[in-house]
Amino acid sequence: MTDFLTTPEGRRIAYRLTLGAGVPVVFCGGMRSDMEGTKALALQDWAEREGRTFLRFDYSGHGQSSGTFVEGAIGDWFEDARAVLSLVPGPVVLVGSSMGGWVSLLLARAMPERIAGLVGIAAAPDFTEDLMWAGFTESQRAEVMAGALALPSEYGDAMVISRRLIEEGRDRLVLRAPLPLPFPVRLLQGTADADVPQEVALRLLAHADADDIRLTLVKGADHRFSDPDCLSLMIAAVEDVLDA
Repeated sequence: MTDFLTTPEGRRIAYRLTLGAGVPVVFCGGMRSDMEGTKALALQDWAEREGRTFLRFDYSGHGQSSGTFVEGAIGDWFEDARAVLSLVPGPVVLVGSSMGGWVSLLLARAMPERIAGLVGIAAAPDFTEDLMWAGFTESQRAEVMAGALALPSEYGDAMVISRRLIEEGRDRLVLRAPLPLPFPVRLLQGTADADVPQEVALRLLAHADADDIRLTLVKGADHRFSDPDCLSLMIAAVEDVLDA
């Protein structure tokens, strides 16, 4: 059953919480995805089999939560994730997909005492600056600065990139300053990912201050990282972090 939490900022966040034993696992989805996605549901099934506490949710402007996507920014979605952590006790293992990887790193930086481990799947830290803004033409940048830029997307309707998304994201960058990750970290990345190239994963691996961090490259896997083999790798990575 879907429940709702009102954040300190006044946003109404949809979530589903499965209660169980052990360290809770929290899934942070990607941009314009929701908690009914393939990876979230695969983790839900795993958690039910294992009797593990599991939390999935929709950021504001996503899924069943309040707000509209185009009004949102990375900081809003980080605040949403921080708020839902109040629903589960103690340190948690974060599983962050794409943008959710950036959100997870922001949580780890802001509240390391709440994080027991992190699994990043095509994690996309700083993507608004390094993948979007850096790749825009001058005319596209002008459109963004005038308000918004609509880009075609293979995942559905056009992706609308707002000026606020770009400018607010600059206050949330994690690859420009020390990034201590004092817990087990597992990064999964497909070599055929056309949205977040493997160089991002390599940069994060090199940049993070972590004693227990591993990157697994999967040849031929794309950004969705949702075929049966990839889902099995994701679950194995979560179990590895929990065992560690």
